[in-house]
Amino acid sequence: MSHEVPGDPVEPDPADSDQFAFDHSAAEDDDLAASLAALSRLSSGQLSLEELLTQVATFAVQAIPGADGAGLTLIEADRADTIVMSAPFVREVDAIQYGLGEGPCISAAMTGQTMRSGSLGGDPRWPRFGGRVGRLGVHSVLSLPLISADAVVGAMNVYAHAKNAFDERSEELGALFAAPAAISVQNAQILAQTQRLAANMQAALTSRAVIDQAIGIMMSRTGVSEEEAFGKLRKLSQQEHLKVAAVANGIVLEAVRRARARRSDGN
Repeated sequence: MSHEVPGDPVEPDPADSDQFAFDHSAAEDDDLAASLAALSRLSSGQLSLEELLTQVATFAVQAIPGADGAGLTLIEADRADTIVMSAPFVREVDAIQYGLGEGPCISAAMTGQTMRSGSLGGDPRWPRFGGRVGRLGVHSVLSLPLISADAVVGAMNVYAHAKNAFDERSEELGALFAAPAAISVQNAQILAQTQRLAANMQAALTSRAVIDQAIGIMMSRTGVSEEEAFGKLRKLSQQEHLKVAAVANGIVLEAVRRARARRSDGN
Protein backbone atom coordinates (compact mmCIF):
# COMPACT_ATOMS: atom_id res chain seq x y z
CA MET A 1 0.00 0.00 0.00
CA SER A 2 1.39 3.39 -0.96
CA HIS A 3 1.50 6.27 1.48
CA GLU A 4 1.40 9.94 0.56
CA VAL A 5 4.20 11.83 2.28
CA PRO A 6 3.02 15.13 3.77
CA GLY A 7 4.42 18.07 1.83
CA ASP A 8 5.04 16.15 -1.40
CA PRO A 9 3.63 17.89 -4.49
CA VAL A 10 0.42 16.40 -5.79
CA GLU A 11 0.60 15.43 -9.45
CA PRO A 12 -2.12 17.11 -11.52
CA ASP A 13 -4.70 14.76 -12.87
CA PRO A 14 -4.49 14.74 -16.71
CA ALA A 15 -8.22 14.19 -16.79
CA ASP A 16 -8.75 17.51 -15.00
CA SER A 17 -6.55 19.30 -17.55
CA ASP A 18 -8.39 17.73 -20.43
CA GLN A 19 -11.73 18.71 -18.91
CA PHE A 20 -10.55 22.31 -18.41
CA ALA A 21 -9.39 22.51 -22.02
CA PHE A 22 -12.69 21.08 -23.21
CA ASP A 23 -14.72 23.51 -21.11
CA HIS A 24 -12.57 26.43 -22.25
CA SER A 25 -12.95 25.50 -25.90
CA ALA A 26 -16.69 25.04 -25.48
CA ALA A 27 -16.97 28.50 -23.91
CA GLU A 28 -15.08 30.00 -26.85
CA ASP A 29 -17.40 28.24 -29.28
CA ASP A 30 -20.38 29.63 -27.39
CA ASP A 31 -18.95 33.17 -27.61
CA LEU A 32 -18.43 32.77 -31.35
CA ALA A 33 -21.94 31.41 -31.82
CA ALA A 34 -23.42 34.30 -29.86
CA SER A 35 -21.44 36.83 -31.91
CA LEU A 36 -22.49 35.25 -35.20
CA ALA A 37 -26.11 35.20 -34.08
CA ALA A 38 -25.93 38.89 -33.16
CA LEU A 39 -24.21 39.63 -36.46
CA SER A 40 -27.00 37.95 -38.40
CA ARG A 41 -29.56 40.19 -36.68
CA LEU A 42 -27.89 43.44 -37.69
CA SER A 43 -30.09 45.49 -39.99
CA SER A 44 -28.44 47.71 -42.60
CA GLY A 45 -31.73 49.55 -43.01
CA GLN A 46 -31.97 50.59 -39.36
CA LEU A 47 -28.34 51.52 -38.66
CA SER A 48 -26.04 54.01 -40.30
CA LEU A 49 -22.95 52.60 -41.98
CA GLU A 50 -20.69 53.69 -39.11
CA GLU A 51 -23.07 52.29 -36.48
CA LEU A 52 -23.22 48.91 -38.21
CA LEU A 53 -19.45 48.71 -38.59
CA THR A 54 -19.01 49.58 -34.91
CA GLN A 55 -21.37 46.77 -33.97
CA VAL A 56 -19.36 44.34 -36.11
CA ALA A 57 -16.15 45.42 -34.34
CA THR A 58 -17.82 44.97 -30.94
CA PHE A 59 -19.00 41.47 -31.82
CA ALA A 60 -15.47 40.61 -32.97
CA VAL A 61 -14.15 41.29 -29.46
CA GLN A 62 -16.68 38.82 -28.10
CA ALA A 63 -15.93 36.21 -30.76
CA ILE A 64 -12.12 36.18 -30.53
CA PRO A 65 -10.48 34.93 -27.29
CA GLY A 66 -8.09 37.36 -25.61
CA ALA A 67 -9.34 40.49 -27.39
CA ASP A 68 -9.51 43.79 -25.49
CA GLY A 69 -10.75 45.92 -28.38
CA ALA A 70 -11.22 45.93 -32.13
CA GLY A 71 -11.23 48.33 -35.04
CA LEU A 72 -12.70 47.93 -38.49
CA THR A 73 -11.75 49.65 -41.72
CA LEU A 74 -14.06 49.75 -44.74
CA ILE A 75 -12.28 50.34 -48.05
CA GLU A 76 -14.13 52.45 -50.62
CA ALA A 77 -12.55 53.36 -53.95
CA ASP A 78 -14.40 56.64 -54.41
CA ARG A 79 -14.30 57.84 -50.80
CA ALA A 80 -12.02 58.04 -47.80
CA ASP A 81 -11.86 54.81 -45.83
CA THR A 82 -14.41 54.50 -43.02
CA ILE A 83 -12.71 53.59 -39.73
CA VAL A 84 -14.57 52.60 -36.53
CA MET A 85 -13.54 51.09 -33.22
CA SER A 86 -15.07 49.27 -30.26
CA ALA A 87 -12.91 50.83 -27.51
CA PRO A 88 -11.26 54.25 -27.01
CA PHE A 89 -7.69 52.90 -26.94
CA VAL A 90 -8.19 51.41 -30.41
CA ARG A 91 -8.75 54.93 -31.78
CA GLU A 92 -5.28 55.95 -30.62
CA VAL A 93 -3.66 52.77 -31.98
CA ASP A 94 -5.30 53.07 -35.39
CA ALA A 95 -4.50 56.79 -35.59
CA ILE A 96 -0.82 55.84 -35.24
CA GLN A 97 -1.18 53.12 -37.86
CA TYR A 98 -2.82 55.27 -40.50
CA GLY A 99 -0.70 58.30 -39.68
CA LEU A 100 2.44 56.26 -40.38
CA GLY A 101 0.93 54.33 -43.30
CA GLU A 102 2.27 51.18 -41.68
CA GLY A 103 0.64 48.45 -39.62
CA PRO A 104 -1.09 45.07 -39.56
CA CYS A 105 -4.47 46.32 -40.79
CA ILE A 106 -2.87 48.01 -43.79
CA SER A 107 -0.88 44.84 -44.54
CA ALA A 108 -3.98 42.63 -44.19
CA ALA A 109 -5.97 44.85 -46.54
CA MET A 110 -3.18 45.04 -49.11
CA THR A 111 -2.28 41.34 -49.16
CA GLY A 112 -5.60 39.72 -48.28
CA GLN A 113 -3.72 37.69 -45.66
CA THR A 114 -4.25 37.45 -41.90
CA MET A 115 -1.60 39.19 -39.78
CA ARG A 116 -0.83 38.08 -36.22
CA SER A 117 1.70 39.34 -33.71
CA GLY A 118 2.20 38.73 -30.00
CA SER A 119 4.99 41.26 -29.49
CA LEU A 120 4.34 44.38 -31.56
CA GLY A 121 7.16 46.32 -29.94
CA GLY A 122 9.73 44.00 -31.51
CA ASP A 123 7.93 42.98 -34.71
CA PRO A 124 10.20 43.77 -37.70
CA ARG A 125 7.24 43.95 -40.11
CA TRP A 126 6.05 47.26 -38.64
CA PRO A 127 9.01 48.73 -36.73
CA ARG A 128 7.66 52.28 -36.38
CA PHE A 129 4.08 51.27 -35.61
CA GLY A 130 5.01 48.39 -33.29
CA GLY A 131 7.41 50.45 -31.23
CA ARG A 132 4.90 53.23 -30.62
CA VAL A 133 1.92 51.03 -29.72
CA GLY A 134 4.13 48.80 -27.61
CA ARG A 135 4.93 51.83 -25.48
CA LEU A 136 1.19 52.35 -25.08
CA GLY A 137 0.92 48.89 -23.57
CA VAL A 138 -0.69 47.23 -26.60
CA HIS A 139 1.36 44.17 -27.53
CA SER A 140 -0.84 41.74 -29.49
CA VAL A 141 -2.84 42.10 -32.69
CA LEU A 142 -4.83 39.89 -35.01
CA SER A 143 -5.70 41.57 -38.32
CA LEU A 144 -8.09 39.79 -40.65
CA PRO A 145 -8.97 40.85 -44.19
CA LEU A 146 -12.69 41.08 -44.90
CA ILE A 147 -13.16 39.34 -48.24
CA SER A 148 -16.42 39.18 -50.17
CA ALA A 149 -16.82 38.00 -53.78
CA ASP A 150 -13.02 37.57 -54.02
CA ALA A 151 -12.46 41.26 -53.21
CA VAL A 152 -11.06 42.79 -50.02
CA VAL A 153 -13.75 45.16 -48.75
CA GLY A 154 -11.97 46.01 -45.52
CA ALA A 155 -9.96 44.71 -42.60
CA MET A 156 -10.62 43.97 -38.96
CA ASN A 157 -8.04 44.67 -36.25
CA VAL A 158 -8.34 42.90 -32.90
CA TYR A 159 -5.98 44.15 -30.17
CA ALA A 160 -4.89 42.95 -26.73
CA HIS A 161 -2.70 44.54 -24.09
CA ALA A 162 -1.10 41.23 -23.11
CA LYS A 163 1.74 39.68 -25.06
CA ASN A 164 1.02 36.56 -27.14
CA ALA A 165 -2.71 36.96 -26.53
CA PHE A 166 -3.70 35.34 -29.82
CA ASP A 167 -2.85 31.83 -30.95
CA GLU A 168 -3.86 29.59 -33.84
CA ARG A 169 -7.20 28.96 -32.14
CA SER A 170 -7.86 32.70 -31.99
CA GLU A 171 -6.95 33.01 -35.65
CA GLU A 172 -9.27 30.14 -36.54
CA LEU A 173 -12.20 31.66 -34.66
CA GLY A 174 -11.41 35.06 -36.14
CA ALA A 175 -11.55 33.65 -39.65
CA LEU A 176 -14.91 32.00 -38.91
CA PHE A 177 -16.25 35.36 -37.76
CA ALA A 178 -14.65 37.39 -40.56
CA ALA A 179 -16.38 35.52 -43.40
CA PRO A 180 -19.99 36.49 -42.53
CA ALA A 181 -18.78 39.85 -41.19
CA ALA A 182 -17.43 40.67 -44.65
CA ILE A 183 -20.84 39.98 -46.19
CA SER A 184 -22.56 42.22 -43.63
CA VAL A 185 -20.02 44.97 -44.26
CA GLN A 186 -20.39 44.78 -48.03
CA ASN A 187 -24.19 44.79 -47.83
CA ALA A 188 -24.05 47.89 -45.63
CA GLN A 189 -21.58 49.48 -48.05
CA ILE A 190 -23.86 48.82 -51.04
CA LEU A 191 -26.85 50.27 -49.20
CA ALA A 192 -24.89 53.38 -48.20
CA GLN A 193 -23.70 53.86 -51.78
CA THR A 194 -27.26 53.50 -53.08
CA GLN A 195 -28.52 56.04 -50.56
CA ARG A 196 -25.77 58.50 -51.54
CA LEU A 197 -26.59 58.04 -55.23
CA ALA A 198 -30.29 58.63 -54.60
CA ALA A 199 -29.51 61.77 -52.58
CA ASN A 200 -27.21 63.07 -55.32
CA MET A 201 -29.84 62.42 -57.97
CA GLN A 202 -32.47 64.23 -55.92
CA ALA A 203 -30.11 67.16 -55.43
CA ALA A 204 -29.41 67.25 -59.17
CA LEU A 205 -33.14 67.25 -59.98
CA THR A 206 -33.74 70.04 -57.48
CA SER A 207 -30.88 72.09 -58.94
CA ARG A 208 -32.22 71.59 -62.46
CA ALA A 209 -35.66 72.81 -61.40
CA VAL A 210 -34.21 75.95 -59.79
CA ILE A 211 -32.09 76.68 -62.87
CA ASP A 212 -35.14 76.32 -65.10
CA GLN A 213 -37.08 78.72 -62.86
CA ALA A 214 -34.27 81.29 -62.99
CA ILE A 215 -34.06 81.03 -66.77
CA GLY A 216 -37.80 81.62 -67.02
CA ILE A 217 -37.55 84.72 -64.80
CA MET A 218 -34.68 86.14 -66.87
CA MET A 219 -36.53 85.47 -70.12
CA SER A 220 -39.67 87.25 -68.87
CA ARG A 221 -37.71 90.26 -67.61
CA THR A 222 -35.34 90.84 -70.52
CA GLY A 223 -36.94 89.08 -73.46
CA VAL A 224 -33.84 86.97 -74.15
CA SER A 225 -33.96 83.41 -75.43
CA GLU A 226 -33.59 80.38 -73.19
CA GLU A 227 -30.07 79.81 -74.48
CA GLU A 228 -29.09 83.43 -73.86
CA ALA A 229 -30.54 83.36 -70.35
CA PHE A 230 -28.54 80.23 -69.51
CA GLY A 231 -25.41 81.88 -70.93
CA LYS A 232 -25.93 84.84 -68.59
CA LEU A 233 -26.36 82.46 -65.65
CA ARG A 234 -23.08 80.75 -66.43
CA LYS A 235 -21.30 84.13 -66.78
CA LEU A 236 -22.67 85.26 -63.41
CA SER A 237 -21.53 82.01 -61.78
CA GLN A 238 -18.00 82.54 -63.09
CA GLN A 239 -17.91 86.17 -61.95
CA GLU A 240 -19.23 85.37 -58.48
CA HIS A 241 -17.28 82.08 -58.16
CA LEU A 242 -20.48 80.20 -57.40
CA LYS A 243 -22.16 77.18 -58.91
CA VAL A 244 -24.83 77.87 -61.53
CA ALA A 245 -27.46 76.36 -59.22
CA ALA A 246 -26.48 78.76 -56.41
CA VAL A 247 -26.75 81.79 -58.71
CA ALA A 248 -30.09 80.54 -60.03
CA ASN A 249 -31.37 80.05 -56.48
CA GLY A 250 -30.45 83.67 -55.69
CA ILE A 251 -32.38 84.93 -58.71
CA VAL A 252 -35.46 82.91 -57.74
CA LEU A 253 -35.35 84.08 -54.12
CA GLU A 254 -34.97 87.70 -55.24
CA ALA A 255 -37.97 87.34 -57.58
CA VAL A 256 -40.04 85.92 -54.72
CA ARG A 257 -38.97 88.77 -52.44
CA ARG A 258 -39.97 91.38 -55.01
CA ALA A 259 -43.32 89.69 -55.61
CA ARG A 260 -44.09 89.69 -51.89
CA ALA A 261 -43.06 93.33 -51.59
CA ARG A 262 -45.37 94.33 -54.43
CA ARG A 263 -48.22 92.40 -52.88
CA SER A 264 -47.63 94.14 -49.52
CA ASP A 265 -47.58 97.54 -51.20
CA GLY A 266 -50.84 96.73 -52.98
CA ASN A 267 -52.52 95.88 -49.72
